[in-house]
Amino acid sequence: MPFLKFTALRLLLVVVFFVICVVLGLGAVLSAVVAAILAWCVTYLFFRPLRDAAGASLQRRFKDGAPRASNFMEKDDAAAEDHIDPNAPVNADRRPRDL
Repeated sequence: MPFLKFTALRLLLVVVFFVICVVLGLGAVLSAVVAAILAWCVTYLFFRPLRDAAGASLQRRFKDGAPRASNFMEKDDAAAEDHIDPNAPVNADRRPRDL
């Protein structure tokens, strides 16, 4: 989540600086370059805790042995399967029987 917050903040700053540069008449390409540089500078100087948290979350996510990310649908499916019969043996190599 910190990574998403940091990315959203940086994109918001890019948009704000881009609009300011276009209003000042720098042109589209130069405004984009200036906006990207200014957004990087502002987040680098003033948002160090958020930047460090974003980096730590990425490091945890891509580290060897990190738990696999699962979505709500997978969790709901697993809960439904456990609710039916939690002691049922599972053999994923076997083909399901035709009923």
